[in-house]
Amino acid sequence: MAEQPMIEMKNVTKVYDNGTVGLKNINLKINKGEFVVVVGLSGAGKSTLLRAINRLHDISEGDILIDGESITKAKGKNLRLMRRKIGMIFQSFNLVKRSSVLRNVLAGRLAYYPTWKTTFNLFTNEDKQRAYEALQSVGMAEKVYSRADELSGGQQQRVAIARVLTQRPEIILADEPTASLDPKTSRQVMEDLKMLNEKYDMTVVANLHSIELAKEFGHRVIGVRAGEIVYDGKMEDTPQSVFDNIYNGGKGKEED
Repeated sequence: MAEQPMIEMKNVTKVYDNGTVGLKNINLKINKGEFVVVVGLSGAGKSTLLRAINRLHDISEGDILIDGESITKAKGKNLRLMRRKIGMIFQSFNLVKRSSVLRNVLAGRLAYYPTWKTTFNLFTNEDKQRAYEALQSVGMAEKVYSRADELSGGQQQRVAIARVLTQRPEIILADEPTASLDPKTSRQVMEDLKMLNEKYDMTVVANLHSIELAKEFGHRVIGVRAGEIVYDGKMEDTPQSVFDNIYNGGKGKEED
């Protein structure tokens, strides 16, 4: 019996209100436990692709299934429950800068509580322990009571990863998670994502600018250009010429 895809996009098109086509007839299956990197130029549709998966963007046509269930058609409580399965990591970290690291990581449990409890910070001791262990996993336990705005960019992104780990999703969508970081810190962040993928069997889909990081960490690579998938294959079978084609239409290497 074939494995059930964790993410399935069927004939997905996204047209923005101004007429810009963000995605054009996307058909894509991603299985549980895969580590997929999405590459392409800025404006190619990579972020739109990720944000469509958890319905941060509503699509114009088609359907998106999460573990066999349509998130496109989901409403109310059902949509909230589906989104609990999906963790999101942003380029801008999306932390509450004046809150403690612990409080930011506990935000990963918000979908499991009624609003009044989170307003008064009434998290269980079990969840506080879970948050602390998540910080240990990414090497940030000593910063548990620091304010988020006291941290470096790399530290903030690792707190964001700990927040996702605390959520315990089945899918992680990482939208340019290393774009604002130096090379050493970028590799640390990618190692953290690799850990979530391998230790917890979380399905990871990451948009990356860095071809070097994509080659090092991705098991599968998807190339996007002008809102369309122009390549989909195993990383180990993907030659450099494919990346050249994705980034400048096969006209050779890009000039600086």
